[in-house]
Amino acid sequence: MAKQSSPSPSPSRRQIPPPRPQYVEVNCRSSGKTRRFAAGTDAAFAVALINRMLKGTVAVASHIEAVKDGEEPIAFGPTSLISNFGEGWKLQTVTLTDLSSEVGKGQFQQMAMQAPGLVSGVPGPARGVSNPISFVYLVRIIFAFILIFVLGAIFTLFLNNLPAFILFLKSIV
Repeated sequence: MAKQSSPSPSPSRRQIPPPRPQYVEVNCRSSGKTRRFAAGTDAAFAVALINRMLKGTVAVASHIEAVKDGEEPIAFGPTSLISNFGEGWKLQTVTLTDLSSEVGKGQFQQMAMQAPGLVSGVPGPARGVSNPISFVYLVRIIFAFILIFVLGAIFTLFLNNLPAFILFLKSIV
């Protein structure tokens, strides 16, 4: 009898890699917890959500960066979409205390940084508004209305006298 050979995989059939997860994990360095976000989430939203989950006893996150041993970190701006960079890259939050310690070590010469409340979508400390309507403010508004009405009156008078002005110019020429 002839031996039956088992069907071998043909070269046209390839091993399909497992599907990539539809989420990214961000490690919060302040609390040590890992948060999951959908791939393509705005970095500002992720930072705001992470900061909201912190109880106020730890330093809040200023931004998210991707880190890998031997590579320079990649920082995500507030409008960046967070994504996974592949094998070995990890996403983590950066706090203001982390940045100040790195500046102290001389790793950065000068850094321009926005306060968390100034970045859109990132909540900052609440500021109290002191006396939003002052006397000078009211006077300026009244002056603006008077100026608008005066300019409107001048324009109306000009348009009313325009036909007579045109006739006067035709009679001269």
